[in-house]
Amino acid sequence: MNRSRTLPVAAVSMAAAAALLLTACGGGDSKDSGSDKIPGAGSGDTKKGTSPSPEAGGASEIDRPEMKFPSDVDLVFGKVNLSDPDQVAALNDAQNYARAIEYGIVKQDADDAAYKFYSEIGSPAQTYAKKQIKDHIDAGYTVTGERRYTDVKVQTVTEKKTVAVTFCTNDNKLFGKEVKTKKVLRTKPSIKDYSSWQISMTAAKSTKGLWRADLVKVEGESQQCMG
Repeated sequence: MNRSRTLPVAAVSMAAAAALLLTACGGGDSKDSGSDKIPGAGSGDTKKGTSPSPEAGGASEIDRPEMKFPSDVDLVFGKVNLSDPDQVAALNDAQNYARAIEYGIVKQDADDAAYKFYSEIGSPAQTYAKKQIKDHIDAGYTVTGERRYTDVKVQTVTEKKTVAVTFCTNDNKLFGKEVKTKKVLRTKPSIKDYSSWQISMTAAKSTKGLWRADLVKVEGESQQCMG
């Protein structure tokens, strides 16, 4: 997205995470950056401030943190047809994890409950989310506009325990906005607006139907996401 031009942030990931996710989802080489994408999904909208409809057993009964975005921020998630309930739940919460990062930025709270709820405690995914939020806060920026999540792919890596989720983000309508002045930092569309995400989701041990991000790899300036 356009904000990444003013706030470059290196993706937090581990060699093991990259190997796991690239093997599971067939990722290629690209520059590490702070962009988001979802490979393999079609178009479809999810309303701001709501979670994707949970379809796995127990998921609808989870007491989830509420995320209500301001009217000038729109996160549009692509849809993909899945038959496995665990994959559905893992994808829903991978989207919630991505949404929670933007929510923390909008709230300007590096300790917001949402990203902590959707990531494993002390995991690289949680570290990445906090850094993204904190970097925006330190620089005095929030976001405004629309981010699209597309090209979703989901694959079970470890039966019933780990699911790899990949997607693309298109930020050519999402911009950085100065918190103090409300000035929107508009930029021309470019390859910097496109990123690919690879997220390893793990089933929560104590909450049925909940999946949390454990490992994450975000690659910016993704040519494959421009297609």
